[in-house]
Amino acid sequence: MSSDYTGTSAAYARQEAGYREKALKIYPWVCGRCSREFVYSNLRELTVHHVDHDHTNNPQDGSNWELLCLFCHDHEHEKYTDADNGQGSVIRAGEDDHQAATFNPFADLKAMMEKKK
Repeated sequence: MSSDYTGTSAAYARQEAGYREKALKIYPWVCGRCSREFVYSNLRELTVHHVDHDHTNNPQDGSNWELLCLFCHDHEHEKYTDADNGQGSVIRAGEDDHQAATFNPFADLKAMMEKKK
């Protein structure tokens, strides 16, 4: 039995086709994560991602959509699946213990340029 929950019903397919067509008209054919550009021949690999993960929230202005390639779209959903299973590491605001990068590859550039003269 098909259902809207799993996205297999005919009604869901019609609804998806509607917002996909709108998103492709609104946004450039570029993945929002990896910036891969798409043309008509490979457009099937560009998906519409719902930012709030609610597939029924489809505002006409497209504010809940972003275009992602298949790989980035899978990765986006995988992050939440892993976090739900306790496999991912979720860093909340204020919990980040990473140190800022301090290496500057151009720090001595002027001196190196002077040497070559």
